[in-house]
Amino acid sequence: MKTVMLCKLGDNTSIVYNKISKIFPIEAVIVEQSMPKKEFLKKRIKKQGLWKTVGQMAFIALVNPFLRKESAERRKEILEENQASTDPTALKEKAIYLESVNSDECIALLQKINPDVVVVNGTRIISKKVLECIDGVFINMHAGITPKYRGSNGAYWAFYNRDDENAGVTVHLVDPGIDTGGILYQSVISITERDNYCTYPLLQVCAGVEQEIKAIRDVMNGTLETKKNNLPSSIYNHPTIFQYLKRRIKDGVK
Repeated sequence: MKTVMLCKLGDNTSIVYNKISKIFPIEAVIVEQSMPKKEFLKKRIKKQGLWKTVGQMAFIALVNPFLRKESAERRKEILEENQASTDPTALKEKAIYLESVNSDECIALLQKINPDVVVVNGTRIISKKVLECIDGVFINMHAGITPKYRGSNGAYWAFYNRDDENAGVTVHLVDPGIDTGGILYQSVISITERDNYCTYPLLQVCAGVEQEIKAIRDVMNGTLETKKNNLPSSIYNHPTIFQYLKRRIKDGVK
């Protein structure tokens, strides 16, 4: 069985590669380049408006670095507890760099390799023509319980909404929508007083990669099945600096 990764570089992608490759050989790692910041901001402003985008950028620039520093030791602890590695060395040895996952070059590469499973991690929305260019299964790990917490930072928004029972991760089939594909596996995360916005995704990926391994094994065994949970559907984005500070000061949501 052939497995390929379709991803962006980052700690979470390295964790996924290092865990999965110990069990299933990965033929290639197709890496999408990040969208230019100017283009990203233009799209974000068009979609959400100027002031909300400014608030989000202020959170990323001013609050996020503080949270990463605050949680540095906790991040190390989580990695050790889950025997997870962010070392990108092995991944980069198999990396093939493309401008976009939706390019003709990506389609040609997928058709040449013809994988049974494509593990998606951190890319932009994948077009229908890419998803249909091969017979293989596209699987994604989403940092939230779908369909209730689609979009970004699903665990944070669950805690923000005092909905701890739905703070978790989903492994699902990929379709052209935003985290709308059929659910394969879901896990809820547990947090400590030392966790915050920057450790929630790490807890999610450590839980989710184990579910991805189950899903790949299901493809291999011909037992892949989707599930339904009857939750309402909502989509979230990054918090603004005002949303974050308000909830942290009022309710202690980090």
